[in-house]
Amino acid sequence: MADDRLKQASAVADTADTITPVEDPAQRVQAISSRADKAAQFIAEHGEVSFTYEEERKVLRRIDMRILPLILGAYFFQQLDKSSLSYVSIFGIMDDAHLESLEYSWLGSILYLAQLIFQPLAAFLLVKLPTGKVIGTAVVCWGACAAIMAACTNFGSLLAIRFLLGSFEAMIAPSCLAVTQMWWRRSEQTLRASYWNAMNGVTFVVGSLVTYGLGHIVSTKIYRYQTIFIFCGVLTVIFGIAFLVFMPDSPMEAKYLSEHERIIAVERLRANQMGVASRQWKWDHVKETFTDFKTLLWFILIVAISIASGGISTYGNLILRDFGFTNFNAILFSMPTGVIQVVIIIGSAWLATRIGRKGIVITGLACLPTIGAVLMLTVPRNEHNKGVLLLGYYLVQCLGAITPMVYAWSAQNTGGDTKKKTSSAMMFMGMCTGNIIGPLLYNTKDAPLYRPGLIANLIMFVTVGVLGLLIPMYLMVLNRWHAKKREELGKQANVVDESMVRRKDMQESKAVELEQNEQAARNIEDDNGLNDLPDLKNEDFIYVY
Repeated sequence: MADDRLKQASAVADTADTITPVEDPAQRVQAISSRADKAAQFIAEHGEVSFTYEEERKVLRRIDMRILPLILGAYFFQQLDKSSLSYVSIFGIMDDAHLESLEYSWLGSILYLAQLIFQPLAAFLLVKLPTGKVIGTAVVCWGACAAIMAACTNFGSLLAIRFLLGSFEAMIAPSCLAVTQMWWRRSEQTLRASYWNAMNGVTFVVGSLVTYGLGHIVSTKIYRYQTIFIFCGVLTVIFGIAFLVFMPDSPMEAKYLSEHERIIAVERLRANQMGVASRQWKWDHVKETFTDFKTLLWFILIVAISIASGGISTYGNLILRDFGFTNFNAILFSMPTGVIQVVIIIGSAWLATRIGRKGIVITGLACLPTIGAVLMLTVPRNEHNKGVLLLGYYLVQCLGAITPMVYAWSAQNTGGDTKKKTSSAMMFMGMCTGNIIGPLLYNTKDAPLYRPGLIANLIMFVTVGVLGLLIPMYLMVLNRWHAKKREELGKQANVVDESMVRRKDMQESKAVELEQNEQAARNIEDDNGLNDLPDLKNEDFIYVY
């Protein structure tokens, strides 16, 4: 076996050393299909380059330093503005705005209803328009909505502005996922997706501190909840303007990188077999999205966890208060929730990357909120049990690590620009659907036990755990199917998934080095990785578990 690999390596090396006519870049561009990815045209214009591990590491570091902070900030402010309703719930907004219990629940659900309605438009805009400009504009618009919400003093006006807020925020999660797919290799995507999703936890801490401070401001002119809305909204608008200035639209258009660095940034993504950006809307990709069974499974998975997340996030502070804490203490005790989420999101992403198995990690994560829900359902509410009830509440908050894991898992197993965006839209439509349903399963009339909502959450946690074990089995079937197709086309059936090999290991692995040489020897016109093919039609696509 080793001799065969050495002979193959020698053959590739001989081919690489063969003198071939120099091809005119203009001819290379014409050879690229009009349906191919923009990255293929970019490489055809500038030529393919070889680069060292150190050069790639330098480019990756520059991408992390510029792109990552921007999407972290965008996701942080989206979560801050979205969660502001929960923060002000214990500062009298229900009395000041004359809200009934069910009306408050609808203020939580309407935001996700707007996101659900606008997801198809978000997917279309992310394919057709420059990504950086789309995200920046959305940030400014929802920041303005958050600030304007301070002028709302009744259910009707709050409902209308929360709907507008949700319509602009519909862009952020799919765009952050699109940016992650566009700038990082598949082996790097899980951790990067966990970083921006961990902003949920950071928001808990920062939002709780801000609310605690601003909540002490007493004015005869405006209500306390209005002060909080203005503060969050104005900060978001300022950040949105900065985002528009500093965020490039794609690796090919990143002016802060040199030309050589831009080529490396694009070339390193070829192994993903996912494309970079096509700016073409393809209906065959949309059709494949809706007929793809694995996408349906992830949709069910994200709906289940979002039902639980939606209820807990909206009623979390009220549940804590009903453990027997004061309003301000309830805010303070919600702060560890943020720390727990940051640690569990990044820690589980690191573990999934390390072992290369997201399904098992998701099942393990689902066990923690299951135990927490059981504790909150069975432990009596009294002064002596506050600690146990808090433990149950904190265990339930570990659910926050499941959603980003599902996002990353789905994204890593989807190819083709339009299909990536439509699949992401489906995931976020599932998330919105769950978050619409979740708050409606809770009612302040069920206080202090909230049994109907907690029982529904428990069922969802068990469902998530089961799906985490079943989905990898289906992905194994797809990988065997693709291996058979490669063999029928005269290709090697068993190939190394270069996109999932860590860069350090790649440097040391002779097998992967061979795979790199084989890929380099291929013409760019024949490289499925940049031909903007959906994953089911790309026999070179390898699914990850």
